Amino acid sequence: MIMVPFLEIFGSLSDSIREPLVVLDSNLKVLKANLSFYRTFKVKPEETDGISIYDLGNRQWDIPRLRELLEDILPQNSIFNDFEVEHDFLTIGKKIMHLNARRIYSGAKKTELILLAIEDVTEREYYKRHLEELVEQKTSEIRMAREEAEKGRQAAETALYEIEKLREQLEAERAYLQEEIKLEYNHENIIGQSDGINYILYKVEQIAPSDTIVLVLGETGTGKELVARAIHELSLRKGRALMKVNCATLPSNLIESELFGHEKGAFTGAHAKHLGRFEVADGATLFLDEIGELPLELQAKLLRVIQDGEFERLGSSRTIKIDVRIIAATNRNLEEEVQKGRFREDLWYRLNVFPITMPPLRDRSDDIPLLVDFFVKKITKRMGKSIEIIPTRVMKVLKDYQWPGNVRELENVLERAVINSSGPKLRLVDELKPSKRDLPAPRETLETVERNHILGILHQTQWKVSGKDGAAEILGLNRSTLRARMRKLGIGKP
Repeated sequence: MIMVPFLEIFGSLSDSIREPLVVLDSNLKVLKANLSFYRTFKVKPEETDGISIYDLGNRQWDIPRLRELLEDILPQNSIFNDFEVEHDFLTIGKKIMHLNARRIYSGAKKTELILLAIEDVTEREYYKRHLEELVEQKTSEIRMAREEAEKGRQAAETALYEIEKLREQLEAERAYLQEEIKLEYNHENIIGQSDGINYILYKVEQIAPSDTIVLVLGETGTGKELVARAIHELSLRKGRALMKVNCATLPSNLIESELFGHEKGAFTGAHAKHLGRFEVADGATLFLDEIGELPLELQAKLLRVIQDGEFERLGSSRTIKIDVRIIAATNRNLEEEVQKGRFREDLWYRLNVFPITMPPLRDRSDDIPLLVDFFVKKITKRMGKSIEIIPTRVMKVLKDYQWPGNVRELENVLERAVINSSGPKLRLVDELKPSKRDLPAPRETLETVERNHILGILHQTQWKVSGKDGAAEILGLNRSTLRARMRKLGIGKP
């Protein structure tokens, strides 16, 4: 495999990455950093380049835990490590930083470098601590209110309701995070540098700061959940966990309870009150995966939450108000589902505000070498093996295959290959031959593409055709020309 000098790639891509990144040589001197590093720590390149990481800012970076992290990375048997530190930085004050270091190689001679990624998690950690303190504070208020029963009975009841709500939300979020910690995600990057992936990253950065609903479309295994997580991590709600519900994996009789919760005794088996994901995600982001599988009878209730931000638990008449940012995903064609009567048209319009379509792997074969390198390192680390050579023939087979299962199928194929490889060279087990089912679906007609594009812009502008920020202005058309195209394509306001 041809080794591309890492610093060349780093220089061209790192400035678009929001987290601070620093590249160190084997002597732990700074070779390069991205713009985010200089902005975050308020330093200039001339103050850092060629200087030991420990000497930055008058030795303000001489942090014991940072030394421990980097000294653990230097031995040949260690390639990755991370943890958090709390430190008082000279230029930006007291912060809690998540440090992530990994040993990498650059160029044909495999020069050893260290990539140090830094994430400011101060707000998130302070939020967690604040929530615990708030629980203790409310509990103390309740005790005082009970001692002054006559004077503060109503205040005590209100505080009791607030503390119970906070406790329930905290316990539900902790339970959810315990489930999530068992899973493994790539939080750092969506792997790839093709035009398709660069466009996806542009759309993610464009929409993340707002609370707009996002609909992520794409075939199975294209990485729709990674897009949802990237949007959440770049949003103002990143201090809270991203809540997820897979509408395809839950039985239809349980999904309503999972989404909206239930009271004790609401149905057979409901032995205790249960908070639904919408209530737990209040103030955060909820990812509704496989939204096309949501039963028709629940779609009206979801529509009400989107429109009014309120719902009732099963078995309760009390209306609950919430503030939740929704990201939905599906591998189905929801327009076709609407036409077949399996999906509500009004819900489709509510969800299709800002669609992002993940390209299939067959349309971004240039990303396959990067994905192969990432997955092989990840799999070999987990299995305690060492794969250093990806033969050219193997890479060609991987690039020529159509990948009907997309990135998920690629990871599975590579895991079997690593298991089958006894030496430093990767050996494929699967016979990856093109077949009819692997071939791309027939291309849409130009008229269909044009109709879908115009519809998407009209939904985005809430059917404002002319004027400032109207569909005609966005499309670069005269308003009469746009109306004529709408009539010809059969587009009418719903």
